[in-house]
Amino acid sequence: LMDAAASPRGRRGLSGFYVVLVLFLYAPIAVLMIFSFNDSRLVTFPLAGFTTRWYELLLENEELIEALKVSAIVAAISSVCAVGLGIVASYAMVRRRFRGKAATSSLLLSPLVIPYVVFGIALLILFRAVDDFLIPRFGIYFGLGIHAIVIGHVVVSLPYTILTIAPRLERLSTNVEEAARDLGASPSSTFLRVTIPLLVPAIVSAYLIAFTLSFDEYAIASFIAGDVTTYPLFLYGQVRIRIGLPQMIAVSVIVLLLSMLLVAGTEMWR
Repeated sequence: LMDAAASPRGRRGLSGFYVVLVLFLYAPIAVLMIFSFNDSRLVTFPLAGFTTRWYELLLENEELIEALKVSAIVAAISSVCAVGLGIVASYAMVRRRFRGKAATSSLLLSPLVIPYVVFGIALLILFRAVDDFLIPRFGIYFGLGIHAIVIGHVVVSLPYTILTIAPRLERLSTNVEEAARDLGASPSSTFLRVTIPLLVPAIVSAYLIAFTLSFDEYAIASFIAGDVTTYPLFLYGQVRIRIGLPQMIAVSVIVLLLSMLLVAGTEMWR
């Protein structure tokens, strides 16, 4: 198999497969960008003409702007929490030995295999049960909303932060940490001034992954958002109405380009 792949015919076949794969992945994005400048509410060929009014109109759409703000706030908060917990969990998994380590690791990574719909329903039932317990006894209403979405997104993002930070931590030599302690640094000082700076590239990558997952997540938020509308929820509601589709295409292009610039900038910095 290796000889066949390395042969001229094999290389041409792999190159052709790569081109087809790239077209399959990125052709829909190119079509999306084209239709964002189409002077028609109908997403059909041939194009009616060139216009930028959909980008102008989306800036006047207060509901859309509010949904984007909510998603950005939720993603920022949940990503910080997920990365913080991911650092602690990764350090415990890599640097510490304790009973039940395998079971704890499996529990932390279990959201990877739980369907988001099932997880959303489970969180809805949990939050309702919490309210049933707190309201009669303490008069406290936990409810649904941004705080509930943040909790859900932290849980589903945590495995990705662990899988990003833990491999980096495993590659770091313990000699540097031991040298810092030999020079009089306390364990906390060693962790903050030696280990964390060496983990910065992995921490940034983990944050971007968690932010992207949270910003785009729909299934869990649809169950526990309450009266709050995130960008994915607003987008799903608008794509069913043809009159609002061009603006949704335009804002999707903007979000896509910003994501690409963010990832490219992070890679250049790293």
